[in-house]
Amino acid sequence: MVPVLTPPPNRIAFTRGELTRVRVENAEEFEAAVAANATHLRDWVPWADDPEGRHLRSGGAEADWVSGVSYLYAVRPSDAGPVIGGLGLYRRVGDGGIEIGYWLDAAHTGTGLATEAVEVLTAVALALPDVSRVEIHTDEANLPSSAIPQRLGYRLERVDQVEPRTPAETGRLQVWVTP
Repeated sequence: MVPVLTPPPNRIAFTRGELTRVRVENAEEFEAAVAANATHLRDWVPWADDPEGRHLRSGGAEADWVSGVSYLYAVRPSDAGPVIGGLGLYRRVGDGGIEIGYWLDAAHTGTGLATEAVEVLTAVALALPDVSRVEIHTDEANLPSSAIPQRLGYRLERVDQVEPRTPAETGRLQVWVTP
């Protein structure tokens, strides 16, 4: 029997914005936001510079959501606001686990917005009946990204040696886990 996976909510409000589900009707807006930030993201997001990769990420979001593979959100300052980032939940870390990935528009980094969004998404993920742990994976050289799980009390479980996906990556993948 295939387990029934409970999806997270389509919309998640937090103090400084909201996360809205990426759907077919807003996938182009999500792709445009990534493209506008490609220079800022290319060191850590291998598909940021690739129009086909961006399209596969956002264009497949609807099917991935329905199948329970992943849940992609656009970060917005409000429901009517522009896309200023992306957060996702990914069921690729084993039974009971879910991974959070994130990126933010260059103009909004360093403000605590990503930390706040990841904090609320962590709580949502842990409230899912089939999730008992949340992981965040960061390259050792990506200090701003790894600061987020540290601020939120995640613990560094291990560092895996992996093949770098971008020229900036060290190949030392930090695996942060909820306490």
